Amino acid sequence: MHIASLDTPVGILSVYEQDGAIVRLDWSAGGADRSGLLDAALDQLRAYFAGELKDFDLPLQVGGSDFQRAVCDAMSAIPFGETRTYGDIARDLGGAAQPVGNACGANPIPVIIPCHRVLGANGLGGFSGAGGVETKVALLKHEGAAGLLI
Repeated sequence: MHIASLDTPVGILSVYEQDGAIVRLDWSAGGADRSGLLDAALDQLRAYFAGELKDFDLPLQVGGSDFQRAVCDAMSAIPFGETRTYGDIARDLGGAAQPVGNACGANPIPVIIPCHRVLGANGLGGFSGAGGVETKVALLKHEGAAGLLI
């Protein structure tokens, strides 16, 4: 597995590549590997945080169950600056909100797969990245979705 890191407004992010796909993103200073894909991922993250990119275009590989992948696909379909609720996604997938919330919390590639765009029915819900809900709020503010929080 290859790892490259980037300092961002929400902390140091490390992107992990395996077999030609991004498989993980976390809040750590994980490495300085170089590959075309890792360079592209870091470039896209820089552009996202600079307000120049709304849609990531990277090959992703999400491990886990079919349900986990379906939830990640549903999160990836939420446009920049918009939000949905765990219940919205659950209805679309024919399930319940709590398993959707658990799948969001297990998202292996946050920010790129925008779990921060998924809210609870009566509030923000959680966020598994470093900084928790404060990071979720920062990402939503960055995308101009903060008006939904007020």
